[in-house]
Amino acid sequence: MANVKVVFATITGNNEDVADIIAEALENKGITVDVEEISQVDAFDLEEFDGVIVCPYTYDEGALPDEGMDFYEDLADVDLSGKVYGVAGSGDTFYGEYFCTAVDDFGTQLAKAGATKGAENVKINLAPDSDEDIEILENFAGEFAAKLEEN
Repeated sequence: MANVKVVFATITGNNEDVADIIAEALENKGITVDVEEISQVDAFDLEEFDGVIVCPYTYDEGALPDEGMDFYEDLADVDLSGKVYGVAGSGDTFYGEYFCTAVDDFGTQLAKAGATKGAENVKINLAPDSDEDIEILENFAGEFAAKLEEN
């Protein structure tokens, strides 16, 4: 059975909700999931998992989560070859061009670590509380699970 680490960073609770929705969808597909807040995760521990999903927020004008900087920087030294990754996060479209840029930044960093993209990045405006948002996240989890099985 595949195992996946879901890592989230949140100020408002929105990205914890994103992580929980994805985790539940993966568990419904028989995947073992471990959800943890980003400051509690050692990037080197990701090598023990078949896949990793990061749910970051973007602070202000494109800044990465401060509590996730060590994790982000350590990804440069982790070998995630043979692993599958995905990135989904919430943000605020008020910030225009900076909307959810941390999602893309983490995606780039995970790819550089050698992981294979499991699903297209997802960016949710504010809380994932609409049926449409939940469906988007469940579809993300479905695509990720299919790639994980194929990998």
